Amino acid sequence: MALCCTTGLLRAALPRAPGGRSSSRSQSALAQLKHVLEGELEGIRGAGTWKTERVITSKQGPHIHVEGGRGDILNFCANNYLGLSSHPDVIHSGLDALKKYGAGLSSVRFICGTQDIHKNLEEKIAHFHQREDAILYASCFDANAGIFEALLTPEDAVLSDELNHASIIDGIRLCKANKYRYKHMDMQDLEAKLQEAQKYRLRMVATDGAFSMDGDIAPLKEICGLAQKYGAIVFVDECHATGFLGPNGRGTDELLGVMDKVTIINSTLGKALGGAAGGYTTGPKALVDLLRQRSRPYLFSNSLPPAVVGCASKALDLLMESNVIAQSMAAKTAQFRSKMAAAGFTISGHNHPICPVMLGDARLASLMADDMLKKGIYVIGFSYPVVPKGKARIRVQISAVHTEDDIDRCVEAFTEVGRKHGALP
Repeated sequence: MALCCTTGLLRAALPRAPGGRSSSRSQSALAQLKHVLEGELEGIRGAGTWKTERVITSKQGPHIHVEGGRGDILNFCANNYLGLSSHPDVIHSGLDALKKYGAGLSSVRFICGTQDIHKNLEEKIAHFHQREDAILYASCFDANAGIFEALLTPEDAVLSDELNHASIIDGIRLCKANKYRYKHMDMQDLEAKLQEAQKYRLRMVATDGAFSMDGDIAPLKEICGLAQKYGAIVFVDECHATGFLGPNGRGTDELLGVMDKVTIINSTLGKALGGAAGGYTTGPKALVDLLRQRSRPYLFSNSLPPAVVGCASKALDLLMESNVIAQSMAAKTAQFRSKMAAAGFTISGHNHPICPVMLGDARLASLMADDMLKKGIYVIGFSYPVVPKGKARIRVQISAVHTEDDIDRCVEAFTEVGRKHGALP
């Protein structure tokens, strides 16, 4: 009896023959998966919304080299608003941090993974935004994923602009608060929903400061006025504002004069502030203390690499030393927007370096972007699901390091390509 049992166990432990029933089922499941995936991929290709990742063979900047491209390419699609991604002082600071502190911490912060440079950067961020404290994340997507769940409960309510960034939407989905979505920048709708939400303990209004797909800026004065009237707190994602909007580049709350009325700011180090990676939350110290205890993306993600911290810290130093770079954005943005409008294009948004060239058709946006690259201009077409169906566009982004000649060259290329594809008369 014992021998029989032992033999059975041995047979169970041995791998099955390639032609066995288990292997056959596994192959069938894999084949089914491949069939499903290929169907999904073919649907994307057929809709003209396939996204091709171009390969850059140089450092980020206004002029780049692209695999398959010929010579120097003008880059008009980076979030490198201040041109700091390849600034020599930023690079040098990153190298110094790498040499002194190593490649990384190999752990999350509360176990064995925080260094003085992380604490110093958090203090610098809080000082820059004129807030009490700040907390670093691996990205602002993580910061947005980590704040709502940690702070809001079923006793609370969150009111979100319908065009908020995907990371805000996903973060709100994770929390158990009562959820309201108000029409894009519609203050009457927001007020009506704030009235509905009066029965809850905390009420949070969540909005992008600058909406990355449309280039428009949230009406923070009006939002803060309603929040004060109905006892709500205001949360603003400043990823496309930090560093260049406002007199000192502090963002939309500085631009619109409501720094003392916005409770919580989330933003990124991966755009204007060095362009590497990382995000943060800044606001009341008690909130930051709570996030260090409960925010899952913070608790379960490695500390930012020292080189990233070094780069971001130097970028903030440069920004706080002088606002000249940040202020140079306005004239260059106005130059592009006015000349494109004169050529006959519709440009979404207002006075923001994100300049969406509205085309409507996804395939048209993709074809025009490809032809722009042939003319030495790197831009990308955006279509569903990144933007709503029927709202396809080419999003152009102006940088402080673009010259007037760069901008004129971009407008000329758009005009030629637009006429070729029937986007212009």
